[in-house]
Amino acid sequence: MKKSITKNYIYNLIYQILTLALPLITTPYISRVLGAENIGIYSYTISISTYFILFGSLGIALYGQREIAYLQDKKEAYSKTFWEVVILRFITMSIAMLIFYITFVSFGQYKLYYTILLLELVANCIDISWFFGGLEEFKKTVSRNIIVKIISIICIFTFVKSSSDLKLYFWIYVLSVLIGNVSLWLYLPKYLEKVYIKDLKIWRHFKSTIALFIPQIAIQIYTVLDKVMIGSIILDKSEVGYYEQSQKIVKVLLTIVTSLVTVMAPRMANTFINGDNEKMKQYMKKSFNFVFLLSFPMVFGLITVSKRFVPIFFGVGYEKVAILMNVISPIIIAIGLSGVIGTQYLLPTKKQKEFTISVTVGAITNFFINLLLIGKYGGVGASIGTVIAETCVTIAQFILIKKEFEIKAIFKLSIQYFVSSTIMFGVCGIIGKLINNSLYCIITQVCVGTIVYISCLLILKNEFIYSILDNIKQKLRKE
Repeated sequence: MKKSITKNYIYNLIYQILTLALPLITTPYISRVLGAENIGIYSYTISISTYFILFGSLGIALYGQREIAYLQDKKEAYSKTFWEVVILRFITMSIAMLIFYITFVSFGQYKLYYTILLLELVANCIDISWFFGGLEEFKKTVSRNIIVKIISIICIFTFVKSSSDLKLYFWIYVLSVLIGNVSLWLYLPKYLEKVYIKDLKIWRHFKSTIALFIPQIAIQIYTVLDKVMIGSIILDKSEVGYYEQSQKIVKVLLTIVTSLVTVMAPRMANTFINGDNEKMKQYMKKSFNFVFLLSFPMVFGLITVSKRFVPIFFGVGYEKVAILMNVISPIIIAIGLSGVIGTQYLLPTKKQKEFTISVTVGAITNFFINLLLIGKYGGVGASIGTVIAETCVTIAQFILIKKEFEIKAIFKLSIQYFVSSTIMFGVCGIIGKLINNSLYCIITQVCVGTIVYISCLLILKNEFIYSILDNIKQKLRKE
């Protein structure tokens, strides 16, 4: 029985937002207590551990979710695949942990923090969220982790009291990841059948995981390397802190857009393996509409409120974050579209080569623009590099799928959303000049902007909006 896409989207959205909620909810407090330099150290060291997690995980999470999705209705087959993938990940992550220990934990400026982050690698070694994603059981990953996240937030407000408590902040972060991942194992008995070790063929998956590992390296270059390069090129670690804070807000909005793509990936894989191409095209059209519907007003809205929002949310001394947020906000559109093409279509349909080409283009672009701009412009240069890189990825992917999809038709879908967002932007700009109180101004801009945007789409007779309203009406009638 197929799971509800709407329910899975909501579950995954909750999970993804909770993953970001801990740093976001606590950011106003932490930014004041720890300060920009400590936040920069935190961000910089975690970006290093992230690379080891990447190399240790290979492409196993993406591969595992896809393979489980292919075998959704074959319990014996996916039980065997599960254990093969888990053991393979344990082996590769163990190697990564050993290298991380020798390279960073044994010595170095931030030895203490790297020692704590070693536990983060252990947590990722036992991460099986990909398994539940493949089965489209997103509710499971939410129900357990929501408790862990809430406890983590309480611990931060309880124990992190001054700039000397950076170590405690690291511990809370790492333990929340570990406990959350451990808790998912409690669900396994219900979903797995007994398998024998002698029947497992672990290394048959290695070649395929490597194929997915290559594009993941490229992706990490322009998602994590930014912070590493800023921290290495700019002596003042506060610059990393400003960049990190700007990305937190953008990533929350981005999560709302890309959560549907995460949910649709296993559904597309299962539809692909069953040979229903027409259904796949229907799913793609709905996803493009969804991305356009949310991403355009988010970008325009973020630019509208950023100047007033940053001082309220982050506190005094973080004014540069508003500039960085404005510069980097277009990635919401770019990543939303590349998520639909790459994660939802290319990977589930085994077009790893095309996916790898697109993200490699982005990685190379990002690296060289960072080299040119970070030294002179700091976080602004890195933000420009990220936007250009993500745009290049999206353009490359559109070129690569032009034989399967009509590109003009896809962009035609965006016109009504762009026009409505532009009108909303103008109205919000007028509101910003009329209201002096920052908090009241932001609330008014968000509320009025939402009404104006939706009203414009209704006036333009947007098919997607009307289909959503029709679905809501039908569900209300049933109840």
